[in-house]
Amino acid sequence: MRHEDLISTMTLAEKCTLLQGATTFGTRPIERLGIPSVEFSDGPSGVRHQAGDADHLGLNASEPATCFPTAVTIANSWDPRLAERVAAAMGAEAASQGVGVLLGPGLCIKRNPLCGRNFEYFSEDPCLSGTMAAAYVRGIQSTGIGACPKHYAANSQETRRQASDSVLDERTLREIYLAGFETCVTESAPRTIMTSYNLVNGTYANESSHLLGDILRDEWGFDGAVVTDWGGSNDHAAGVAAGSTIEMPAPGLGSVRELMDAVRSGALSEADLDERVDEAVELALSVAPAVEAARRSFDADAHHALAREAAAAGCVLLKNEGELLPLAAGTRVALIGDFAKTPHYQGAGSSAVNSTRVDSLLGLMGETDLDLVGYEPGFERDGGESPARRGAALDLAAHADVVLLCLGLTEIQESEGADRPDMRLNDNQLELAHAVAGVNPNVAVLLSAGSAVESDWMDDARAVLYCALGGQAGAGGALDVVTGRTCPSGRLSETWPLRLSDVPSSASFPSEGRCAEYREGLYVGYRYFQSAGAPVALPFGFGLSYTTFAYSGLEASPDGVALTVANTGNVAGAEVVQLYVAKPEREVFRPEQELRGFAKVELAPGESRRVTIPLTERSFAYFNVATGRWEVEGGAYELRVGASCEDIRLVGVVELAGTGAPNPYAGVDVTPYETADVTSVDDAHFSALLGRPLPDDTPGIGRNMCFCDLGHGRSLVFWVVWLALRAMKRAAERSGRPNLNVLFVWNMPLRAIAKMTGGMADMGVVDALVREVRGFGWGGAVLLALSLALGWGAGVGALLWALWVVAPIALALLANLVRNRALARKL
Repeated sequence: MRHEDLISTMTLAEKCTLLQGATTFGTRPIERLGIPSVEFSDGPSGVRHQAGDADHLGLNASEPATCFPTAVTIANSWDPRLAERVAAAMGAEAASQGVGVLLGPGLCIKRNPLCGRNFEYFSEDPCLSGTMAAAYVRGIQSTGIGACPKHYAANSQETRRQASDSVLDERTLREIYLAGFETCVTESAPRTIMTSYNLVNGTYANESSHLLGDILRDEWGFDGAVVTDWGGSNDHAAGVAAGSTIEMPAPGLGSVRELMDAVRSGALSEADLDERVDEAVELALSVAPAVEAARRSFDADAHHALAREAAAAGCVLLKNEGELLPLAAGTRVALIGDFAKTPHYQGAGSSAVNSTRVDSLLGLMGETDLDLVGYEPGFERDGGESPARRGAALDLAAHADVVLLCLGLTEIQESEGADRPDMRLNDNQLELAHAVAGVNPNVAVLLSAGSAVESDWMDDARAVLYCALGGQAGAGGALDVVTGRTCPSGRLSETWPLRLSDVPSSASFPSEGRCAEYREGLYVGYRYFQSAGAPVALPFGFGLSYTTFAYSGLEASPDGVALTVANTGNVAGAEVVQLYVAKPEREVFRPEQELRGFAKVELAPGESRRVTIPLTERSFAYFNVATGRWEVEGGAYELRVGASCEDIRLVGVVELAGTGAPNPYAGVDVTPYETADVTSVDDAHFSALLGRPLPDDTPGIGRNMCFCDLGHGRSLVFWVVWLALRAMKRAAERSGRPNLNVLFVWNMPLRAIAKMTGGMADMGVVDALVREVRGFGWGGAVLLALSLALGWGAGVGALLWALWVVAPIALALLANLVRNRALARKL
């Protein structure tokens, strides 16, 4: 241990207090030992530090900070060096606000386009996700504070997120959902890592000794602090034993008592406790100097300029018929679309940043050489119909050379806590696009969305620029591309399917039941579409440019590839060279090809450069569930180099001896996975892949019963609670504005009451509530009947019934208060 001398002077109570939050975003200090508090802050796309009343959903105001482009936009740049610069700026801002750990980046795999938080995750591919995440961590930690990659692991949906069990086979877990985290941890050494809310194969991620001990700490060498997601702790003692360090946000002293009782009973060894305390102390002492030394201000203008550069780099040119873009100086432009004036530049929830400023396309048009003939919103942002707005937009479009039409998803469609209901833009936007094209065919769409959308409407546009979610300077970045100041170099970091039903997980996403079954296995994103030969709207890695590039001179070896890339156009630009590894002849099933490396190269017109992309043995390996190791199948491998997963320009072949491991699926019927026919895998084949029977999906009554399941309980009181919550949820859905507070409670398990009430309740209170859900309160009916029989009256009977229900809960609350006060006196 690094701080054994310090830890040896602590009492058991002091040790246990270090492993939990004292405030919504701060840990507990021990002043007598000089151990300071650590202040956390949300931060996937900027610092969300709340100086006043804090919350974990992003509902209350935070200190002004730069809202950089979200992760999807940065990932579209395929530029780790840019990502590192952006992250360093975020780290500097965090330190200036007294923040010691920035909660980001987010690198969960985009299993399905409907996940509500896809905008704050990088990609469907673990190679790209892990590389970009490692760059973020290096950038943040270059300022002396800590980064906190999240959410570890297999966290793919917002629905039921605190009690959903992600059921998947070990190979898929390792190759898809953990691989990005492995790259991030081994290449950037983050000081912390955040566990996800969900269970993984029946065990909460935060309590999984397999995830936290065997893999994260022992195999990858992580020696930092593991932090729970806010309210994500189930059993703190079990978490500490497994390798989890700090429970957040502020569960109160009841959680301290749980740890102390576990140590005294032998359920938790003091050696394990001391390891976690050592990690907490190291974190506090390692980030404190940077926070103390940081200036209490930052260069907002310089960071805004960096945000604009990053937004432009993340723009992906999806279509450009007749080279409509870039627009020449003097082009008469009609600016249409509500987003042109009020941009959608970030998602909702805990990542929402209180921006230092926000640019708009309308506000910046005066900086360009374009001739703005006018602006019209064209449609109601919430999806409502407005014939007047539509008519005015069509009239304006008829008087312009080119229409810049701003379309996109809205803030309420991309939010933490809620998954999207579909992949479509609002109908009123699609109808307007079609009508505008009928008036003026020169339509260039600027699209704002944090994930893939259905794209049939693109037929109504000559040019489409996908701006993703560009942050506070996104409008300037988009205009830089539109006017040619920046040559577009963004490439899609996720596949855009033709329609939602084409996605193999679509039939069961999001899972409303207790289990989320990953029946598609390895076949996520392009891995599925290419293996199954299914057409897509836009492939992974795709993006157009204002110039052209040629590839030549490929040299391939097991150590990597080298090739020459030349800019064959007349505009300076950057190409993203992508390296995919394939094994056409194989015994063990695998996707058609997989991204194993990439390089972004900037070239002047006519310039050429030699580019190298390294590979390692792991680039060819698969995880063998029989040996429990990474193995390489012997034989010929193709190294495919291209501009997207579908645009392969050069192919080299290398021979590998392999490790000689047996086929783990010999004698096992995994036919759907051998043919990539995984859109509707039956129970038998999924069970065969798992190597075990399928888990029971029936909701149970207990501490982890969600509020959305209370209708399955036996309590009249909680039936009323369930009906009220359901009514509020449905009312919000009908209005088109999901209520984050209602959704959080709806998907919240009962045990979160002990974790999210600042110490007012503990697990004793939760257990009293569970007894009521089981039907304890119906015993009060006996008292009511007795009251009526004895002539005491219905009023007295009702009072006795109420006392019967309330008394156990009230006594549990009182017991928690008394025990907390007793412990507080010892601290």
